[in-house]
Amino acid sequence: MQPKEFKQFVREDAPRGDITSEAIFGPEGPDVKAQIVAKQDLVVSGFSVIKELLRSEFTKVSLTLKTRDGAFVKKGKVLAVVVGPVSQVLQCERLCLNILQHLSGIATQTSKYVALAKSFGVTILDTRKTLPGWRDAQKKAVRDGGGANHRRDLSDQYLIKDNHIDAVGGVIEALEQVRAHQKKFKNKPLIEVEVRSEGEFCEALLMRPDIILLDNMTPAQIRQLVRMRNKSCDPKHRPLLEISGGVTLKNINRYVRLGVERISIGALTHSVMAADVAMKITWIVNRRS
Repeated sequence: MQPKEFKQFVREDAPRGDITSEAIFGPEGPDVKAQIVAKQDLVVSGFSVIKELLRSEFTKVSLTLKTRDGAFVKKGKVLAVVVGPVSQVLQCERLCLNILQHLSGIATQTSKYVALAKSFGVTILDTRKTLPGWRDAQKKAVRDGGGANHRRDLSDQYLIKDNHIDAVGGVIEALEQVRAHQKKFKNKPLIEVEVRSEGEFCEALLMRPDIILLDNMTPAQIRQLVRMRNKSCDPKHRPLLEISGGVTLKNINRYVRLGVERISIGALTHSVMAADVAMKITWIVNRRS
């Protein structure tokens, strides 16, 4: 994130300052020490953003980490110690906690999916269903949770979706257009195509894209298409198969056993539950006269 974004965070939260803290302590007040503590078991993510926020906007506040992004911690773990003028510490408190709660929530949720998929050789991926301006941070949180990133943006990789197919007239037509366009690139972007039926899958298989995305299919349908792919393609040159749509923590065990290589899950970023963390002042370092 850029300094101008951090300035906007502060402007949004305290357009005329933190009037409560300023009323009680003045513009700075005594130096205090505060702890950021995990209130649940979680996977940490967000401190890389918080460090930049403090460096940009709260220069008198120091942050000492007691863990790292990507670490699993138990409830009660002290994640970091914050020291600085009480008014600045209190003003940055909610900004820091919001960032940490949101991104640690993504990392924690991702880690649960990864734990269920890893032994089957299935990669858990995110999607582009992210908040504007927060994509890089949210995608890093997925990595912190052990997941992998799908394409970062529309320029990163070809992904032919249902609307492309319907508008151009079919899977083969769409793939032909993309193959021609791909020749413009020295480093050729991957080609992925979404299919909704066995017929579309067979057309895609003929064109050998890098990845075929099986959209909202049942386990029985997926199992059949995996068999078709394995039977008709050399293992060294066959498209990867990816599942998307309807996969949850409750049913993922039905999908990881089907022989696909990838599962992409929009809910990792668009429906995340915030992790529970808190900040508590533990000590007054000095009182200013």
